[in-house]
Amino acid sequence: MLHVACDLGPVRAVTASVAATAHGCEAEFRLDGAMAGIVLPPAAPSERRDNLWQTTCFEIFWQPLGEKAYREFNLSPSGQWAAYDFDSFREGMRDAPVQAIAISCSHDAAGLVLHASIAADLPAPAQVALNAVVEHADGAKQYWALAFPPGRPEFHSEANRALIIER
Repeated sequence: MLHVACDLGPVRAVTASVAATAHGCEAEFRLDGAMAGIVLPPAAPSERRDNLWQTTCFEIFWQPLGEKAYREFNLSPSGQWAAYDFDSFREGMRDAPVQAIAISCSHDAAGLVLHASIAADLPAPAQVALNAVVEHADGAKQYWALAFPPGRPEFHSEANRALIIER
């Protein structure tokens, strides 16, 4: 769903899926809409990079059930990524250990598909959030998530973690 504070823009819909694997997870994100109206970061080497969320980016938040700690993944259409561990809500942020993250992204005038294979320790069962930041050509941003808490868009909120994943 699009956050209520966001203006309608070139993207009509965002869909996402995630599945636990023996070595981590597989995720897919789709944008449907006029791709000429959004900012796509240019292709770059697949490596860890901070601040990816400042432009078009997809996110996974993974929190083992009953725990306060959680992990955040930022997945850029550029192929770059970030992974952070938190002890609790926005506390104790540090780089998360990952074995590998592989991102493939394709797009045409009507949409984009990003697929990510993540090899990392991801305990299950877990509550999971799938989010998207979409930057418009004019600099405005849309925030998409499975659910939002009241108020401004806050992807770190447990209220966003509307999926339960089991192995």
